[in-house]
Amino acid sequence: MLKKIALLGSTGSIGRQTLEVVENLGEGYAIVALTAGSNRELLEHQVRRFKPELAVLSERDAAAALECNLHDLHCRVEAGPEGQLLAARWPAADLVVVALVGFSGFLPTLAALEEGKTVALANKEALVVGGELLARRGLLDPEQILPLDSEHSAIRQSLGGSPLSQVHRIWLTASGGPFRDWEPEQLARATPAEALAHPNWRMGPKITVDSATLMNKGFEIIEAHWLFGVPLDRIEVVIHPQSIVHSAVEFVDGTVMAQLGPPDMRLPIQYALSYPERKKNPWPRFKFFGQELTFTAPDRDKFPCLDLAGRALQAGGTMPACLNAANEVAVEQFLAGALAFTDIPRLIAQVMDGHEVVYRPGPSELQEADKWARLRAGELLDQLTDGMTDGS
Repeated sequence: MLKKIALLGSTGSIGRQTLEVVENLGEGYAIVALTAGSNRELLEHQVRRFKPELAVLSERDAAAALECNLHDLHCRVEAGPEGQLLAARWPAADLVVVALVGFSGFLPTLAALEEGKTVALANKEALVVGGELLARRGLLDPEQILPLDSEHSAIRQSLGGSPLSQVHRIWLTASGGPFRDWEPEQLARATPAEALAHPNWRMGPKITVDSATLMNKGFEIIEAHWLFGVPLDRIEVVIHPQSIVHSAVEFVDGTVMAQLGPPDMRLPIQYALSYPERKKNPWPRFKFFGQELTFTAPDRDKFPCLDLAGRALQAGGTMPACLNAANEVAVEQFLAGALAFTDIPRLIAQVMDGHEVVYRPGPSELQEADKWARLRAGELLDQLTDGMTDGS
């Protein structure tokens, strides 16, 4: 049976690797919708290669140019957030891969789930921001959401269908990023180029910086809570520099089940796309011999984003949306050279300190919290950047 895929975020790192996986899987898989941000040239190339029914770009002018260039193909072209929602609900799609970055992935994820689509989810923010809402609406069916994160894919595989009552703890592994061995005074001088030099993974700039601050792992704690129903105090982060053990589940009898493999995102992507089957591929295999695997506790004083994420999950309501928006602004400013690396968590904490939580929020309240946090972060930026020259 042909599996028809709508891919949201096709020109980013996960999107490009997803298309590589689809190409390798061959017959039995078809792309019916592709969406992108502003990379019109790459999207046009992808449309010509995979022949989708729908293509979407963020900007209307770019979409108009794309439509003109694709006059020889039967492909509908749309633009903006409405186009993303159209792709998420595209009637022909069986599986919607959400590889959008940031808050922009939340509403398309919600739309796809409400439409009854199976969602392969690489957008962390959909669960960070909207996990509580999705849970209230009964949209967290484990057969409907297939995580693309290597960690949550590993947890899903390690659980093997075991009920929550048999789970003692989830172990989320983290590479520690490029700064795991740096001293605090070094971190204050870390540059965007150094933060983007991840030792193990090929990722986009935003998620790579999140890995360096460990906010990525904080987000994954929140994701794991909503995906698997495990409370915060039973989710542990462990630094594992080799990125071979992708995460593990500890059961009540002391047994630990872990999923191992090379640090290659194509593996969890293929697992989600081919689920419930497993299919052969030509990619590098894990070699047992000659490996040294190490595990240490994270330094939460040096990387306070872990605790900020835990605080947001405990607060609930709109606080996770506030956390996410403040983090997006802080990372953007750091990459632009306008904010010190160590000021990323400081800015986030200050925004959270001033947020008045709205409980049991709907989509509009989450959008308002996102907007408020971005505005507040902008107001606080000048205060923090004043201290950049003295390394504070």
